[in-house]
Amino acid sequence: MNFLKRILSVVFLSFTIMFNAQDKKFKIHTIAFYNLENVFDTINDPLKFDEYSPIMELKKGRALAYKSKVSNIARVISEIGKDVTKQAPAILGVCEVENKTVLEDVINHPLMVGKDYGIVHYDSPDARGIDVGLLYRKDVFIPTNTSTYELKIYDDQSGERITTRDQLVVSGMLDGSRMHFIVNHWPSRRGGEVRSSPKRIAAAKLNKRIVDSLQSADPYAKICIMGDFNDNPNNLSLKKTLKTERKRKKVSFKGLYNPFETLYRKGLGTTAYRDNWSLFDQIIISKPLLEKDYSSYRYYKAGIYNKNYLITSNGKYKGYPFRSWNSSGFTNGYSDHFPVYMYVIKAVDTTLN
Repeated sequence: MNFLKRILSVVFLSFTIMFNAQDKKFKIHTIAFYNLENVFDTINDPLKFDEYSPIMELKKGRALAYKSKVSNIARVISEIGKDVTKQAPAILGVCEVENKTVLEDVINHPLMVGKDYGIVHYDSPDARGIDVGLLYRKDVFIPTNTSTYELKIYDDQSGERITTRDQLVVSGMLDGSRMHFIVNHWPSRRGGEVRSSPKRIAAAKLNKRIVDSLQSADPYAKICIMGDFNDNPNNLSLKKTLKTERKRKKVSFKGLYNPFETLYRKGLGTTAYRDNWSLFDQIIISKPLLEKDYSSYRYYKAGIYNKNYLITSNGKYKGYPFRSWNSSGFTNGYSDHFPVYMYVIKAVDTTLN
């Protein structure tokens, strides 16, 4: 490793990255997304089909399972990006949560309560009763506008509407920089990848309309699209509908960059099924986050948070994400998905740019 690379690897405890060769200091924050895998409370909601959730199917020990699940999720969230930033994520998109109450239980856990997280959540019409949401650290992010967009898709045989998750949009100020976050959980591959693909393409079209609207209001909008897309970075919904690019230099003025496509090409994934890895969980960003003017936050790098404790250590599913539920009930695991993250950085002294 040469001298410059050694310098770039050093991270100081003041929550900044120091590039000694150029005498520059950068603030750094983690933006992350996590599919929490069926976080349902123990109360039967008559307006939802939550009686079919894994926890409600337990004959006993529901309260203990719920407490353990919340504790496990709190641990993961509190540690994503911490080895670099020394802090929990500034922004975290989540999916597969039943309601706002379960998110409140997570942020009020002892591992989380001191971090003072806020919540943005709307109930969605999803048939399973699961929603998306956004957690944010109040000390660094101030929401200025929140909204939710319905995805209207229909069964190709009966013509009946399929109720699914809304798309959540949160705009606000991240430590003085205006940013927009779109949180997604696109329709699953139930019925097969090909047959279900039009549903995810419809979700991508809705996403594209949201992005177009934000860029119409501000062509230089800094947009982070995050979620469980139930598609890989090379699938049509992302490549053809959202028009994501793998290479930064190919991203047009109003284009979108997907750093996770490169990771997928390397064989990495966030969830596994029948010994095949998929990288369904991604964070996609707009062109202004790639600029080299660090007077406001810019993209630094992205990754998959797959620490050893999140991986099944033995048995048939050795190497898979250590999921919370199986046919026998609660496993005391975490999720069937690994979280994903990216770092954004901003120059502390803008006169050095």
